[in-house]
Amino acid sequence: MAVRVVRTRAELREALTAAPRPLGLVTTLGALHQGHASLIERARTENATVVVTIFVNPTQFNEPADYERYPRTEDADVELCARAGADYVFIPAVDQIYPAGSDTVVRVGALTQKLEGAARPGHFEGVTTVVAILFGLARADRAYFGQKDAQQLLVIRRMAVDLAIGTDVVACPTLREADGLAMSSRNVLLTPEQRAAAPVLRRALLAARARYEAGDRYGESLRAAMRSVLATEPLAEPEYVSCADPETLRELAAFDGPALLSMAVRFGPVRLIDNEPLTA
Repeated sequence: MAVRVVRTRAELREALTAAPRPLGLVTTLGALHQGHASLIERARTENATVVVTIFVNPTQFNEPADYERYPRTEDADVELCARAGADYVFIPAVDQIYPAGSDTVVRVGALTQKLEGAARPGHFEGVTTVVAILFGLARADRAYFGQKDAQQLLVIRRMAVDLAIGTDVVACPTLREADGLAMSSRNVLLTPEQRAAAPVLRRALLAARARYEAGDRYGESLRAAMRSVLATEPLAEPEYVSCADPETLRELAAFDGPALLSMAVRFGPVRLIDNEPLTA
């Protein structure tokens, strides 16, 4: 069947009442790209019904200007969803997610206090609250998230387990442009000069990976390798670089197991994140 767009809680509920199971869910902010398409395609191969949500969630933006600037490309997004195999696209207004009187916030603890959580206070409360609502509305069996947002993935998994939601949170690989830049809806906001500079994130991660593969197991050494590469690009303004435990996000000193390299870097007003898992 052709993809069907629904815009209200009632429409979604009615559409999914008799939908075959299992149901796969892909939650997005819109401005979809091939990375999102890969999540939808994965969901299509593993589920009888696939739902994509498109909602620019105001509660997860720390800066009002960033919320307003976020790209909105609904027609193109629906076309991408159709090509990738979605059955339904849920595009709600704000009052369909947060009806009048909404007064509940979902907060995960320690995992949200580090890295992105420290740099963007309240961000993860916005993420977990909206994702919990969307999980509940869709009653999803599986939900698909990209590894690029590694901390978000950990936080959502923790929430699903702790609240006994019953949705299996599936991690999918990061997709990259030919020059190594992780696909992101924010990439379109970069100027040509910033876009040319942005692959420095990937080069920095790979420099630290090379040290790791050569036997370096010191967190500060790997962080220094990333900072050194970032310093070669004048347009790059790092917010943080991290070499952390991949389960707790605690910064590592000497270590002998897996690790997660990650960073957030600004190019003017545009903030990009990326990461690289290291396995022993």
